[in-house]
Amino acid sequence: MNDVANAKSFFDANPDIEVLEAFVIDANGVPRGKWIPRERALDVLDKGMAMPRSVYALDVWGRDVNAAGLAQGTGDPDGLCFPIPGTLSRINWLNRPTAQVLLGMRDPDGSGFYGDPRQVLANVLKGFAKIGLTPVVATELEFYLIDPLRSALDPVRPPNSREGRWHTGQTQVLSISELQDFEDVFHGIASAARAQGIPADMVVRENGPGQYEINLNHVPDALRAADYAVLLKRIVKGVARANDLDATFMAKPYGMQAGSGMHVHFSLIDESGRNVYAGEDGPSEMLFHSVGGLLENMGESMAVFAPHANSYRRLRPSEHAPTYASWGFDNRSAAVRVITASKPATRIEHRVAGADVNPYLALAMILNAALSGIKEKRNPGGAITGDEHAINHDPLPTNWDYALRQFARSTFAYATLGPKYRSLYSACKAQELAEFSLRVTDVEYDAYIRTV
Repeated sequence: MNDVANAKSFFDANPDIEVLEAFVIDANGVPRGKWIPRERALDVLDKGMAMPRSVYALDVWGRDVNAAGLAQGTGDPDGLCFPIPGTLSRINWLNRPTAQVLLGMRDPDGSGFYGDPRQVLANVLKGFAKIGLTPVVATELEFYLIDPLRSALDPVRPPNSREGRWHTGQTQVLSISELQDFEDVFHGIASAARAQGIPADMVVRENGPGQYEINLNHVPDALRAADYAVLLKRIVKGVARANDLDATFMAKPYGMQAGSGMHVHFSLIDESGRNVYAGEDGPSEMLFHSVGGLLENMGESMAVFAPHANSYRRLRPSEHAPTYASWGFDNRSAAVRVITASKPATRIEHRVAGADVNPYLALAMILNAALSGIKEKRNPGGAITGDEHAINHDPLPTNWDYALRQFARSTFAYATLGPKYRSLYSACKAQELAEFSLRVTDVEYDAYIRTV
């Protein structure tokens, strides 16, 4: 059955659907698209939906980035966007019966548009296919539930629990009772994930007040794993709003509480389905070479792993967020954790990216770094034991400006993303950085306005 027939079957089986949310994912991981009335949906899904090509090069405030080269001086032309197979589904958090579909933009010859982050990842995966390997990938996403009422003096605060309060000084890690406090939210998330075919697994109470983590199961398709991550973020935010809450994937919403990350677990299988990271007596050479590639290219990738000004507040010693390019066996203080609990489950956990990351770009940088390590037979050096911060390793950029400058001249980013996308992404981030440099913060007023 082709995509159009599948879409017709979907709408026949869901006669109450009134509107279709059709969207792409921009450089910041933000969904951007249109509402399509039911009577137009099949036509759009068949013939494509026009969107400005510049939609992929907006800053985080949704403004054109002229330096990216997709808007100013080009006439801001449209491109046609087509559905990603398997992403047409109902959503359960709006009052009106609504469906959604994830789109990807194509060039006139039918190939993927270079500015689409999903296409960037697809290009990286071709390198694995050439050597007969397939990444098996899962993500873990941390987030905070927060009170939707905010003010300049109180910009973020935890939601009230079922008892009508939240003890912000307590850290109830793995608390079952605090999962129960928000039973309706997590039931809604689970229901939406099932409806969309997203393999959501465990929900875990994390360290911060109102902080949780949802794990996604491993899939032998990195593109699909990234799709699941972006769609899960939509689910969490949508279901939270339906329950009079907000959810944020901001890397560090509270200065004195834990940050939120997106941890990436992956292994590689060959054409027979064998996990090539598992050797006869422990991890294989290929796993260690992959780790070597990850460490070698980690610093140049930080502008992707930590894409925003706030991202770098998460990267502090003793915060369970690595600040050095290090690795260790089952060591959560390391940037790269090698897991060998069982032979079939031998894998790598990459622990650097924040929850605010674009999943397509993060997976592209991670997987291509591993691939480069395999090709170059990179030696990762010795594993750390204990706290990584007590060991002498290459420090990672913990400053946004420095990370962006390193990224803009990175040969690894050039090879991974392509020259045009590296330029596009750098332009978006440079515009955001310039905006932040113009904003005077409350801390500056507090420190200086009457003191100096």
